[in-house]
Amino acid sequence: MQDPAHEVTLLLQKLSNGHREAMDELLPLVYGQLRDMAHRQRINWQGEETLNTTALVHEAYLRLAGGTQLDLESRKHFLRVAAQAMRYILLDHAKAKKRQKRGGDQQRVAFEEALAVTEKEADDLIALDAALKRLKEINPRQSEVVECRFFAGLTIEETATVLGLSPATVKRDWQWARAWLLREIRNN
Repeated sequence: MQDPAHEVTLLLQKLSNGHREAMDELLPLVYGQLRDMAHRQRINWQGEETLNTTALVHEAYLRLAGGTQLDLESRKHFLRVAAQAMRYILLDHAKAKKRQKRGGDQQRVAFEEALAVTEKEADDLIALDAALKRLKEINPRQSEVVECRFFAGLTIEETATVLGLSPATVKRDWQWARAWLLREIRNN
């Protein structure tokens, strides 16, 4: 029996070489981790019916599977890309909620029925995204720490492993980035 981590690496190499069918083989191997990441997002955005975990996982998978050729180096890299996809799904949903409020185009998306974000949460997510983009310009590593910790819901240790940093560095970056983001959001 082959080591699952090794199997993931081999599938990611196939995917990087243009074999799109490898994504279908990859999903069962990483589904549990993707589901955990999505569940943590659901906890982060509590509200009436914040987010259906399964819908977020499936939408992230669809974005990853349907995107341009992925050049993923490792399982860690894949999880970072998946966390970023989840972030953009949440952001797109928040922006769509704002458009609906203003009477904009109301385009139905299949998974949208499973999502229900309050107006305050939508505003917060949009403000967080804008601040995170500014942070990325100043300190890309801290931006990645926030994506892993907040959007992927990874622990300090998991984030350290994914980013190839020490847990102490991740902890410092996380503390500094949270304070910086909070100040940015309050000032804008």
